[in-house]
Amino acid sequence: METSLPQEWTALCLLVFVLGMRHGFDADHLATIDGLTRFNARSSSPWARWCGVLFSLGHGGVVVAIALLVSLASGSAKVPDWLEGFGTGISVLFLIVLGGANLLAVLRTPPAEMVQPVALKGRFLGRLREASHPGLVALVGALFALSFDTLSQAALFALTATRYGGWEHALVLGLIFMGGMLATDGINGFWIARLLRRADATALIASRVMGLTVAFVSLGVAAFAVAKWTLPAVDNWSEGKELLFGGLVMVLLATSFLVASRLGSGTATALNKP
Repeated sequence: METSLPQEWTALCLLVFVLGMRHGFDADHLATIDGLTRFNARSSSPWARWCGVLFSLGHGGVVVAIALLVSLASGSAKVPDWLEGFGTGISVLFLIVLGGANLLAVLRTPPAEMVQPVALKGRFLGRLREASHPGLVALVGALFALSFDTLSQAALFALTATRYGGWEHALVLGLIFMGGMLATDGINGFWIARLLRRADATALIASRVMGLTVAFVSLGVAAFAVAKWTLPAVDNWSEGKELLFGGLVMVLLATSFLVASRLGSGTATALNKP
């Protein structure tokens, strides 16, 4: 999603943290962490619940490294005008494809089965999708960062940081972005591991609620980005509200987590009553 980064440092840091959290909720992240957690849970690995954290550390490490390299190499370079626009186009395309694929997954999954999130990048990982060593799980996250949308975002942070100083500011922004992503990816891993240990009814209901939420949020964010891109009135109205919009997305996703857990728990309790 295209974002006009704030000029004030504190607001910029807050927005980068929110962007990191939203990035952690990308359908590709959720689907891959889901698969890694399931595989490790089946083999009773003690790392099952930590798959989200390990994935995020690997992913964030690449973002930080790229931000540092671009910052050191760019000097006083300015952000290219095409970088945000081209990155937006790539992000919108992925959001539409992933949103539609996850919506179809919810509709096509039989009622007695859990909905498994759909990933695009994960299909190219081969046997790494069944990684159990913590270093390999982190490597999966690092490989996910080697895509244009993630690399362009890291470069954008680095070039934006040149307004405030040198590589130190780029490092801080990269770490803040990783922190936001670590929060959401880590929670997702813990949540999936917990669902796998609980009643089937809980997992069935929760997986559908989250699948629908991820699908509609992905499609909604893509539609809003297209509207900003094509309609000047929408672009002008949304100017300066980036942090608010990012926060709303996070509140919606967090609420869906709570609703999914509540509905699943309530259904499981009702089924277990004599």
